[in-house]
Amino acid sequence: MLAFPVDIPLAGSLVNSLSIAFGGALGLAVGSRLPGRYSEITFQALGLFTCFIGLSMALKSTRILILAFSLVAGSLLGEALQLESRVNRLGESIKKRIRSKNERFGEGMIAASLLFCTGSMAILGAFEEGLHGTRTILLTKSLIDGFAAIAFATTFGVGIVASAVPLFLYQGALTLFAGLLEPVLVPAVVNEITATGGVLMIGMGITILGIKPLRIVNMLPS
Repeated sequence: MLAFPVDIPLAGSLVNSLSIAFGGALGLAVGSRLPGRYSEITFQALGLFTCFIGLSMALKSTRILILAFSLVAGSLLGEALQLESRVNRLGESIKKRIRSKNERFGEGMIAASLLFCTGSMAILGAFEEGLHGTRTILLTKSLIDGFAAIAFATTFGVGIVASAVPLFLYQGALTLFAGLLEPVLVPAVVNEITATGGVLMIGMGITILGIKPLRIVNMLPS
């Protein structure tokens, strides 16, 4: 069993974020040395991987009509709020501040944020830390996310490192408000949240593969 030796507030989410940042940095170092054709095939493989992970998550749904309604209603809300444009502007602003020339900075940050934040481990791990003070799930998730960050950063660049920030804010908030959210986020609800995130990840995979660009950010309220 993985354990954390020091009782630091939000330690699980902090370690998870640092594992992504470190893995992303390592992926950047590796990716900068890859010839173009290797980067391209890696990009295609990650698109397929994203679709596969999304499908495995989407199959957790047992309330298909609720899933469909959530996707449609959430997408309409996101479109009305123009979330895609706002996030793209934020991504460009961050990109300029850190002087990144990677054209896929924003796409990488969104893809990684979906991957790291929408799974059931993010919710259950944050609850475990907030309610019981243990961090087994989040520390296990940190290992998985760290290796995923290495792979994604070889293609998407520094946007993967930047995704550590929304992950920490998301999981940290769940940990802090775990007591209030526990009665609401019962296993059935967590499964549907995971499934909805899975569908969005499939959409992200379709975008990554260049099949058709989808406005995934506008669908996030789902």
